[in-house]
Amino acid sequence: MNAVQLGGDEPLKVAVLGCGVVGSQVVRLLDEQSGDLAARVGAPVELAGVAVRRLDAPRDVEVPDGLLTDDALGLVTRGDIDVVVEVIGGIEPARSLILAALENGASVVTANKALLAEDGPTLYEAAEKAGRDLYYEAAVAGAIPILRPLRESLAGDKVTKVLGIVNGTTNFILDKMDTQGSGFEEALEEAQALGYAEADPTADVEGFDAAAKAAILASLAFHSRVTAADVHREGISDVTSGDVRSASEMGSVVKLLAIAELNTSESGEEAVSVRVHPAMIPRDHPLASVREAYNAVFVESEAAGQLMFYGPGAGGAPTASAVLGDLVTVARNHRQGTRGVGESAYADRTVLPMGETRTRYHVAIDVDDRAGVLAAVANAFAEHDVSIQTVRQEGRGDDAQLVVVSHEATDAQLSATVAELREMDIVREVTSVMRVEGTDE
Repeated sequence: MNAVQLGGDEPLKVAVLGCGVVGSQVVRLLDEQSGDLAARVGAPVELAGVAVRRLDAPRDVEVPDGLLTDDALGLVTRGDIDVVVEVIGGIEPARSLILAALENGASVVTANKALLAEDGPTLYEAAEKAGRDLYYEAAVAGAIPILRPLRESLAGDKVTKVLGIVNGTTNFILDKMDTQGSGFEEALEEAQALGYAEADPTADVEGFDAAAKAAILASLAFHSRVTAADVHREGISDVTSGDVRSASEMGSVVKLLAIAELNTSESGEEAVSVRVHPAMIPRDHPLASVREAYNAVFVESEAAGQLMFYGPGAGGAPTASAVLGDLVTVARNHRQGTRGVGESAYADRTVLPMGETRTRYHVAIDVDDRAGVLAAVANAFAEHDVSIQTVRQEGRGDDAQLVVVSHEATDAQLSATVAELREMDIVREVTSVMRVEGTDE
């Protein structure tokens, strides 16, 4: 049974899946802003039910009597539900519930980055078939409006690059390592104490969270299907205080970056590269000033040029703000019997393997302090067609170290160079390898 088109002052009925950090704030805002929401939508917005796993669990918000249920499927398939807000996260049962909601005629607003990055096309196709909306602004960068500009505002432009800090936990850790001289473990413990990091921080510090967001950004920016499995991913757990100091000496800062850009494949066709990894960026780059747990996304396009989106990237209230923004849009469409922009994957560009992606490296090498070492190291770079931009020697004797910054080359060339350096008799250890971003050649 399909939800009916609204007319006049008939209320739009909303079902919320999940009442945790984000869901509780969605419920709160639906109540506190009911008058404004009704004015913006053109009809009352009524909370019709909240599905939770445990009815007796403590909550940060009081849910009106009779609205809590542990029968999520029963809620989303009710004939009177117009919009389903999914904020439970994970793959299942979220996917099944969203598909059931769409099949039953309800539009969907979700914050589920993991599901969209893994199986977004299935959801888009279900929404298209049902003639309903699927909106997900809150899935990337919390309250920051970035997906709608990519999907709608820049629809007449050609985006060439998206470069962003999209995980607040890792940005907080790296910021403390830079500004306070903290070690990784010390900064992580502080992030956990402040609630920025989970007890198990793997999804954040190993880059899984950022990779899911990078896949969504790339899909929208380049009109191609990109999944989390397509994203090259490296976390920050191996970033040392020495790496951060070395970056500072170069006038740079270390950030975990999500990077999606248009490149040219070996066959000469336009292709997409998508990656998440720590990198050094100059302190005068706009992203270098993003502090604490904030997020920012830097977009480059042919006509608009450079655009910057900045703000809180997580948290209950900021994320709920993005959810309600989508809810208003979806509600308006529902009342008018229309739907918004669906999936745009017409370009169908190939995703390049990391080895073909062009980047730059900062390499710190402990070497023997004797004649000919610099020439031998330079020759290793030259053998793999990697041009050196700068090289400097630090220390003498047993403390001798070369710090090399390359010009742009493929990641495969740079990786092969580093592998050869590690095999050389004159090299005691390659102590640090980090990519360099945000500079013009």
